[in-house]
Amino acid sequence: MKKFLFLLLFITFTLNVTNAQPPKRLERIEALKVAYMTQALKLTADEAQKFWPVYNSYIVEMKESKKSNKDDELAFQEAALGVRKKYKIEFKKILTDDFRVNQVFKAEAEFRQELQKELQKRIQQRRQQKSQQEPE
Repeated sequence: MKKFLFLLLFITFTLNVTNAQPPKRLERIEALKVAYMTQALKLTADEAQKFWPVYNSYIVEMKESKKSNKDDELAFQEAALGVRKKYKIEFKKILTDDFRVNQVFKAEAEFRQELQKELQKRIQQRRQQKSQQEPE
């Protein structure tokens, strides 16, 4: 639990720094995702070396699925499921058991949720700051 809280604080701090440098925002978020998932999956150095190239290919295919099915949500979900099934097999070769493979997809979703919460919190803070700065 302490590690999770530390990671969450690290994400918050890094996102604050990221706001000052918009061009590097995506790079920072990707770095945070790598750290988050490495910890969530408890990757060894050897596993990480094998895992990340496969995961990056998975992300590319997911983006291609989204792009090619941007007007049809159901078609995208079908394509995404196909990509996940394909990569589940690839991830199992590296991570060796189904539990850890399923953790890949869970950790990815959890990271997205944490990122969305942080962004919503920042939007709310900005609105509050603007409303406090407006003359009455």
